[in-house]
Parts: sequence; structure tokens; C-alpha cells
Amino acid sequence: MAVQTHIATEKKHICEAASLSIASYNGNEHLVDQARFSLQLAASYSFNRRHEDGHWYGELKSNATITAEYVMLRQAFGLDMSHDRDELVAWLLSDQNEDGSWGIAPDHPGDVSTTTEAYFALKLLGVQPNRVPLRRARKHILSTGGAAKVRIFTRIYLATFGLFPWKAVPELPAELILLPTISPIGIYRLSSWARSTIVPLLVVAHHRPIYSLPNGKSASNDFLDELWHDAANKAVPYSPPLWDLWKTDVVAFIFTAVDTALHWIGGLRLSPTRAYARKRCIDWILEHQEAEGDWAGIFPPMHVGVLALRLEGYQLDDPPVRAALEAIERFAWRQGGKKRIQACLSPVWDTILMTIGLCDAGYASHLSTGIDWIASRQLLGPEGDWRIYKPNLPPGGFSFEYFNKWYPDVDDTAAAILSMVKQNPQSRSTLPVTKAAMWIIGMQNHDGGWGAFDVNNDKLFLNKIPFSDMESLCDPSTTDVTGRVLEAFGLIIKLSSDGKDHLLIDRINVACCRALTYLTHQQETSGAWYGRWGSNYIYGTSNVLCGMTYFSDGCTVTAEGDDSIKDCMDSAVSWIKSMQNPNGGWGETLASYKHPHLAGRGPSTASQTAWALMGLLASLSATDKAIQDGVSYLLQTQTRANNESEAFWPETLHTGTGFPNHFYLGYSFYSHYFPMMALGRYVHLMERAVVTG
Repeated sequence: MAVQTHIATEKKHICEAASLSIASYNGNEHLVDQARFSLQLAASYSFNRRHEDGHWYGELKSNATITAEYVMLRQAFGLDMSHDRDELVAWLLSDQNEDGSWGIAPDHPGDVSTTTEAYFALKLLGVQPNRVPLRRARKHILSTGGAAKVRIFTRIYLATFGLFPWKAVPELPAELILLPTISPIGIYRLSSWARSTIVPLLVVAHHRPIYSLPNGKSASNDFLDELWHDAANKAVPYSPPLWDLWKTDVVAFIFTAVDTALHWIGGLRLSPTRAYARKRCIDWILEHQEAEGDWAGIFPPMHVGVLALRLEGYQLDDPPVRAALEAIERFAWRQGGKKRIQACLSPVWDTILMTIGLCDAGYASHLSTGIDWIASRQLLGPEGDWRIYKPNLPPGGFSFEYFNKWYPDVDDTAAAILSMVKQNPQSRSTLPVTKAAMWIIGMQNHDGGWGAFDVNNDKLFLNKIPFSDMESLCDPSTTDVTGRVLEAFGLIIKLSSDGKDHLLIDRINVACCRALTYLTHQQETSGAWYGRWGSNYIYGTSNVLCGMTYFSDGCTVTAEGDDSIKDCMDSAVSWIKSMQNPNGGWGETLASYKHPHLAGRGPSTASQTAWALMGLLASLSATDKAIQDGVSYLLQTQTRANNESEAFWPETLHTGTGFPNHFYLGYSFYSHYFPMMALGRYVHLMERAVVTG
């Protein structure tokens, strides 16, 4: 009750402040006054969407494949779909493009795999093939080569229903689980997201199940034959001929040759080691399942994880299966009579970034409950695959989701430090911040950068495995994560001028020196930095600039020297300014991942404009024309919500990245808390300039 009263009081305070501003607002006031007013409206919007325990959680949008695979899972288990059939159909149809396709992101070209999975799901939900949406989808699929052109994951899911021959799927021998950790191709050499998905797939690939469809159960089912140009020949190769690979890519040739040999000998299914390998896989799956039923906090390993358990004899009412199915239902998002499934839930990430946004906007004193919630999410238990190669490193990381003890990530942890220290500068020396910082230092890679979930997970040759058609089997250093770490560490250093915590500061200084050297070597000739987890160069460049700014003036820790840091920043600032759109905003199409010449180019969005502004504000005076124009763009595009005392920034494009070129994310709060950060920093710099002027 006390918490509810506290939150209600905070909401009332923010709404009253916004209402007073509405009454006195004059459109001709100075830009900084308009920014303050905008922040009041934005803060009101934020607090009105906060949960009672102090955290935020917005929808994490992706594409139709996640919802389609959810429908496939329920079909495989014979689960009733009558109660939400109409909601699922409504969402899938609403996500269809005008040309009949489904893309991997809004305003992105249609994708044959995504479209095939959505078409399949709609048929399973009872939509007739002669209806206009499916006719248009079918036309698009056939125009792009038909079902023969789908990606490996789609092949696997179709194979489980007899719609693709299992012999046309790469072999995944369960014995992979038995390889020692020192092996260059063991499961712990794979990225965390690949590892948590592939281990249960080893079991699925062993059993090669065929589930029933509305027209029956068959290893050569004709349920989707209309999507094939040649339905009589579905054993379509997934890799180029060996001779072609021999001439062009020796590593890919070796992996493909091994896969071919495994097919010839039946995938080792009769090996005396197979029973033991399967047991090890199941033991691993059960060990890594959260008490709440989740695996890795993301949908793909949850999907194949529960399939693996059922194939090994677990029943629907057995606790691990029941908990997994309940966890999957928690990924559902219902709105306007439509139901879709999220790829992941992002409450920790959303709460951390919303807290930073509100701190930058001047509302730090209203965030104690949120900070308590964040601190309670720190992972200090014995779980964690990162321990395989860092067994002596004390824990201290934060994960992205509600339930994910096994995979804390560096980006979340660095952002958590920023949120705690911005809300209360004295917290820089508290145990949560110290443990988080020490864990990040221990996760630094050999090259000086940081990856997301693992350390030195950089065996990129693994992406040549036939299974890896999404090029995502590794988790190497990235400039955007490294930039965020520098920002967190730079803030700690700045606030630690009193000489306290000198041992931690010494460790941080050494880590930052290595990180700065890594970043100077990774900068593009244009001046930009690549963004792995956000689209794209605008995101990467902003993160690096926000981190480098702490080391650009009087820096004593860089191996490269102060001048090189300043030169890097000047070059990056020039690039950002050159990418500004005529309307004052910034945007970058997802196509820049495939076509680097499109870096920094695209329709303006609120989130990307905020990133660009934060990068510029790290180096330039707030009175710079590019900054003033960017701030004006945010002010002009902010939209009042139903409650006139609150406002937000609408955004339909996806600006988050799962796997470049293959899977993108739309964070519903990105277009809100990042603009708050940018406007808050702008106002702060303008106010400081007046005080020191």
C-alpha cells in the first residue's frame, strides 16, 4: 500500500506540473523552454505506464515467424486453438504487406521464409487457400522461388510436419554435446542464443519427428504443395556443390563435406554414444530451464526445448513441459482483438533505459522504487554459461528478461550501472555497482572490446557451418556494447575524484585503455562505427561518442593518446552532421546492414534522431545548429496521448537489431526514453552554459 501511495503521489506531481505548463505554454518561447515542457509531458507519459513495483515493460515487436512458430508448436502438440484463433488470424493478416508478403521488419521487402511460415500458420488456423490474403501470399512465395528457397530454420519446422524431407536438413549429431570445452567447435564456442537453441535441436534432429496436420500425418505431406514449383522434388540442397565451395571457400567446403559424410552414415544415429549424448542433452536442457519455465528468455530455445522434452518421453502435464508452455503464453501480447507472440520480453532493459531517460530529464528523485527493482534483478547465483571460461570471476551481471539467470549480458549490466549512478551518484561505490563493474571487466575480450553474453566468443569460422545461414553463431566484440561500457566506466571515474575506491578505478582505467584502443581501430573511414544491436551506424557511433567523451579531455589512460581520441570523435561528429535530414531529424534504413553505402540514410525517426543528438551533445555546444534542428524535430513530432497532460513519440519502424540482415526488433519504448535522454541532456547543457556564461 505504501508503494502504491508513493507512485500515485509521483504521478500526481508530474501531471500537475504538465497541466500548469499547458496553461502557460507559449509557442514562441525559447527552444530550451519548449524542451522542458516536452520533457514534462514525456515524464507524465512514462510514470503513467509504470508498474506498481516500479518497473516498465513495453511490447517487443519482431516479425510474423515467432507467432507462426507458436501456432506450429500448438499444432504439433494437438493443443486447442479455438479460443484465440480469431485473434491470431487477425494479427497475422494485419502484418501482411500489400504485395502479399510478410517481411522481417516494417517497410522491409517481403521475405520468402517469413511469408511461408505465416501462410502455413494461417492454413493451420483454418484460413482457406482461396482467400485473397493467401492467394497473394502464394503468388509472392512462388515469385521468389517457392518453398524451396526457405532458410534452414524454416526447413526444420516444415520437416517436423513432413512438408520438407529431413534429408534436406543439415545433420546435427547429438554427440556435439560431448565435445570438451577446449574444442574449437564445442557448444560453448557458440553464441549463447545459438547454444540454447542448438542443444534441444540435437534431440529433435535425432528423432526427426513427423507431426499430424489437418489432412493427416505423412512423411511426404502435400499440405503446402501449392507453394512449390516442383512438389515432386523437395530434397533441395541447402549448400552449394562441394566443387564450387572447394574453389571459393575452403572452410565452408570442409564443414559441408563433413555434413555430407554424416548424411551417408545416418547422422551417427546408430552410434553407441547416441543414447548417452541424448541424455546429456536432456540433462543440459533441464539444468538450464528457469523455475518459471523459460529457456534463455527467448522464444526459439523455448519452442525447441519443449519439443525435445516431449520427444524424450515427457508428457504435457509433466512439470518441465507444463512450466514451459505457461512461460510461452507469457510471451503473448494482446491488443485490439489481436494476439501475437514476442520473441523476448524486455522489462529489465526497458526499466533501465526509462530510468536513465527520466534521470536525464531531471526526475531522478522520483525513481527510487525503479532503482530498487533494478538492483533486485542483479544475478548473483551460481548459474551462468559465462562461467565455463571464467570460472573464478565473481557474478554481478544483469539479464534482459524477467527470468534468465543463465545469460546476463554486458550491455544490460553497463546500462544498469548508468541508471543507478545517474539516479544517485553516491551509489558508485555500492556493492551492486562494484560487482557489476568487476563482472564487466572480467568479461572483456582479448581485443579490448566486449561482446554481449560471452567472453572471447569470436570463432567466426563457425558461421561457415551449413546450419548457419543467418551468420549468427558467434558473439564477438562490438563497438556499440563497448561504447556503452566506456560511458558507464567514464561516469564512475568522473564521480570518483575523491580518491575513494582506487583499486576499482585502477582496474577500470586499464580496461578503458584497452577498449579505447579497440574502438580507434574499429572506426570506419567515414568516421562512423558499426552498430550490432541497433540500426545501425547511427546507433554504434552514438554509443561510442557517449563513452569516448569521458576520455577526450585530459585523458591519462589511453594507449593511443588524447589527440587520437579527439580526432576519432571529430571525424564521427562530422559524419553524424553530414547525415542529418532536411527536416532536422536522423534515420537509417535497416538495409544499411546489407548495403553499407546506405549508412546513416533513411527516413527520420525519434529513436535514431535521439541517438544522433546524444552523440553530438557529447562533443559539441548545445547551441550548434545541427543540435538545435534535431531538438526542433523531436519537439515537432511529439504527439499528445489521450490524456492531454502526457505525450509520446510515435514510431512504426524497427530500429533494434537481433541478427543483422535476418531478424530485427521494434522496442515500443525506444522512441520514448531515448528522446527523453537527448532532450534532457540538451536542457542540462543549455542551463550549464547560462550558469558558467
